[in-house]
Amino acid sequence: MNIKNKYRCFLLCFIGCLTFINSASATVLAWQSNKVYNNGDQAFKEQKIYQAKYWTQGNDPLTAGQWGAWQLISACDQRCESSGNGGNTGGNTASNLPQSDGNGGYTMKSSVLVAKETALTKSALFKQVKASIKTRDNAVVEAVQINASTNPENVKRVEAILSENQWNNTFPMRNSAYTYRKFLQAIAKFSGICATYTDGRDSDAICRRSLATMFAHFTQETGAHDGNSAIAQWQQGLVYVREAGCSKNGSGCNYNAECTPSMWQGQTWPCGKDAAGQYLKYYGRGAKQLSYNYNYGPFSQAMYGDVSVLLNDPERVADTWLNLASAVFFFVYPASPKPSMLHVIDGTWQPNAHDTSIGIQAGFGATTNIINGGIECGLGYEKPQSVNRINYYREHAKALNVPINNDEQLGCKDQKRFDTQGAGALNIYWDQDWGYYADMPEGKSFICKLVGYQTAYSALATGDYQQCVSQYFNVTVVE
Repeated sequence: MNIKNKYRCFLLCFIGCLTFINSASATVLAWQSNKVYNNGDQAFKEQKIYQAKYWTQGNDPLTAGQWGAWQLISACDQRCESSGNGGNTGGNTASNLPQSDGNGGYTMKSSVLVAKETALTKSALFKQVKASIKTRDNAVVEAVQINASTNPENVKRVEAILSENQWNNTFPMRNSAYTYRKFLQAIAKFSGICATYTDGRDSDAICRRSLATMFAHFTQETGAHDGNSAIAQWQQGLVYVREAGCSKNGSGCNYNAECTPSMWQGQTWPCGKDAAGQYLKYYGRGAKQLSYNYNYGPFSQAMYGDVSVLLNDPERVADTWLNLASAVFFFVYPASPKPSMLHVIDGTWQPNAHDTSIGIQAGFGATTNIINGGIECGLGYEKPQSVNRINYYREHAKALNVPINNDEQLGCKDQKRFDTQGAGALNIYWDQDWGYYADMPEGKSFICKLVGYQTAYSALATGDYQQCVSQYFNVTVVE
């Protein structure tokens, strides 16, 4: 089984592949003459959206011409936001401006930074994503028991659809670490999975389809794939809880290249060490084979509000309910420019004209594209892995009473990879705004902007915006 590198990206972008992603659905701000724009950044002027072709500052999009810094994208639509992205982050009152701390740095009000972050993440898509990734306190998760009356609503929905006996029959070859209760706990952690929809969508049907989709991918990624077994292959999922051939005490499987403290990844997600002073191993663990410190850290942040918990104890992802929660985490989180699998299944994501033009349609095939599109999709024929996923999905769907329409695109052979012009594209990281602002101290922006390449600061993580501003502008945040 070769899963060593498959989920290196997981929620995050590949290290070294810092593609500048501009959302086709996120807010586009008005062009500003003092703002720095990088390749791929978008802005609008006179009700037209332009995209920068390279680094530029002060070059007016209206006078760029064919060989200039800007390319006309489209007329303005609902994405155009006239509020701008100016350096004055909280209005024009002096008390909202950065104040000198007397030591070469500045102080800024927390309320000002919160207001700016809110303004930059107020698009409908951002709100939908944040709602779908919302988590519950771990005390609620730990309290979950099979058929308990106190279980959260979405857990009760799963129990009504899939009993413990059905779980055991679906995964008869599973590793003993993958218990039914742990699966319910994983569901409990994320309130957006198998949630109740109040807009007319069928909550139970969406839950059933979500489970069938997850189970199909479980079976492909951690299944035995034993054609000689008396047990059908679609029932051979969840066999591996740790990457094949890897153990915490064995040689190899270190995955520690990004642990080096001189690298920003090592600084942001500092790797733990064992008693001998060696870095711990971040090889694949759990139903989605979570790998590398830059994936363990963000997952730890989402689960505990602290990146260090799982960096110091990665075995939790194998031995506790996190072995299944890590898979649900991947199901509900987007990896822009790709939408989340949940939003594909529940209909929140709908392909736009560009998605359709590159062959991407709503259906199970799009979830394969999300998981492993670079390897399995767009080849003009279904690779064996994709064929497996389709077969497994059909069987799991049948077991869970999920109807499959004849026109549903189950494969991805004709799908190109999701890109920045698609309906699911969303900038989800913060980076320094390098623009010059004459009305601000030292001409600095004191703003972090949304970007599509991986940075140390996520727009989906509470507090990261303030940390970004503090880091880049020597700011102390005050209440």
